[in-house]
Amino acid sequence: MPSARLPAGHLLLALAVVAVWGSNFVVIKWALAVMPPFLLGFLRFAIALVPALLFVPRPAVRWPLLAAYGGLIGAGQFGLLYLAIDGHIAPGMASLVIQTQVFFTIGLAMWADGERLRPVQVVALALAVLGVVLIGVNTGGDVSALGLGLVLLAALSWAGGNQVARRMGRVPMLGVVVWSSAFALPPLALLTLLAEGPARIGGAFAAADAATWAEVAWQAVGNTLFGYAAWGWLLARHPAGTIAPMALGVPVFGMASAAWWLAEPLPAWKLGAAALVIGGLVLNLLAQKRGP
Repeated sequence: MPSARLPAGHLLLALAVVAVWGSNFVVIKWALAVMPPFLLGFLRFAIALVPALLFVPRPAVRWPLLAAYGGLIGAGQFGLLYLAIDGHIAPGMASLVIQTQVFFTIGLAMWADGERLRPVQVVALALAVLGVVLIGVNTGGDVSALGLGLVLLAALSWAGGNQVARRMGRVPMLGVVVWSSAFALPPLALLTLLAEGPARIGGAFAAADAATWAEVAWQAVGNTLFGYAAWGWLLARHPAGTIAPMALGVPVFGMASAAWWLAEPLPAWKLGAAALVIGGLVLNLLAQKRGP
């Protein structure tokens, strides 16, 4: 029986996952200094797939759903996110804007399943939209219009993956992430060859040092395998309403770590945009906890 009480050890584990997911935007930026974005995405899912196949059983999910999830999350979410962070948007801002996937997920559920917005969710959506608009009117410098658009498309792809996951029912997400990685590899490999080319790929491998490979491995081992395994373990022992709010700390860790390690500036408009988007996420979460 899931428990609403969160022991100190479980709380620390949840915070560790959130810290890994948030600070990973900085690690992505470091890795992109050597690896081109689509190659980085390919390596991430390849490393997550190959060893994990030996100890993570395939979930009871139809292959077409695994293929759709892998394509949307692999080439869609992370391919576009890596492309955006590769010189088009600051990592801290990317960690914030990608959270709009919550509202894209709601929109897709309304379109596909006929779900309806509650009044508080309308307010939540309005707050998040205002936050994105505030970012949009301040493009230039470390946030370009292209970067903002790419991250929004990445968030839409993530929402599509969420919609596919809903069709799977209650299955272990770690297994879904690992086995769907096989379907993320072909589109990422094609994008790598067409957009980046053999010369750039060879140059990246030649320039990669131990730090680069550690950053690449962190995408798969820390962000994917540890993150999803620990989060799934916590969700199996506590109600989603107890664990899910912790994910609101991802953009906080993302923006704070980018400011600390990359000296990413935090002017008033960025803090205001963060307050609006996170405020919208909190309102939406409260609406879900209240029920219909």
